[in-house]
Amino acid sequence: MNPTKALGVARRGAQSVLSPAGVRGTAVEVAWVLAHIASYPFGVAEEKPAPTVDRYTLEGLAPIHRGLLIGDVEAAGTPILLVHGLVDNRSIFTVLRRALRRRGFGRVWTMNYHVLTSDVRRAAERLAATVEAICEQTGYERMHVIGHSMGGIVARYYVQRMGGDARVHTLVTLGSPHGGTRAAHLLPRGVCRQLTPRSEIIAELAEPASSCRTRFVSFWSDLDVLISPKRAARVDHPDLSARNVFVPGVGHMSLPIDVRVTREIAQTLAQLDSDGSTVRAGVTHLQPGGPASRSASRDSESDCGECPKSQPSVGRKTR
Repeated sequence: MNPTKALGVARRGAQSVLSPAGVRGTAVEVAWVLAHIASYPFGVAEEKPAPTVDRYTLEGLAPIHRGLLIGDVEAAGTPILLVHGLVDNRSIFTVLRRALRRRGFGRVWTMNYHVLTSDVRRAAERLAATVEAICEQTGYERMHVIGHSMGGIVARYYVQRMGGDARVHTLVTLGSPHGGTRAAHLLPRGVCRQLTPRSEIIAELAEPASSCRTRFVSFWSDLDVLISPKRAARVDHPDLSARNVFVPGVGHMSLPIDVRVTREIAQTLAQLDSDGSTVRAGVTHLQPGGPASRSASRDSESDCGECPKSQPSVGRKTR
């Protein structure tokens, strides 16, 4: 990057951080990181699987919960798996999991992979085993996965390179470095090396994937200091059905607790297909992904702090 461009990026980055939304977002990020540190020990142990019970009555349910069950019982029952990022555990999803359950999603699981995992592929194998176990337990053939940070890359590798698209209907990623991140150069060893922009893993994800059936929704922000350039958190692949949602003023760790992100995820997963239809239990039809993703990749954007005023955000989405 030449000095003039670097100066421009730095200036726009400072504007994002020092804006009212940036100041609020930074304060929320700091507060949540402190709270997450306190809750971290409670997420170290694996989640104990609990039997799921199908409801035959709406008695005692909140209106928002009751609405999903009435509107689409299949969406309410489809399993959702939450996958954390590097050096983290399932406690990062404390707020998001509670919010999804409150909105009527009755089968929400979390999983842990090794906190010091050295290979995305190995974590993806762990994910594959967990997905198979959930499908066997629930009887559903397909499910949804939500991945935060590296968890989104682990999940994408599973669906795109290991045949996981047969099991995963929708993959939602929160601040995941789909194009790699320059921040990973700060610790160029082990799994961090696999998250650099020119790594073998990122190159594999850029390869053709015309047969991938999973649809993608990626959330990215101008305040995410771990993703550089910011647009690297987008899914820009000509063969994938992807929708990129820009959320201004949200830090990397705060994405799973942001109310706008939670609302958008719930609204997306409440529709098993673009028209809300269901083919049969746990299996839905997907629209071909190429044109939608190509349309998204044509959107012009600079390196955010880097986000022009015309950049689509929550409520104004790119497909």
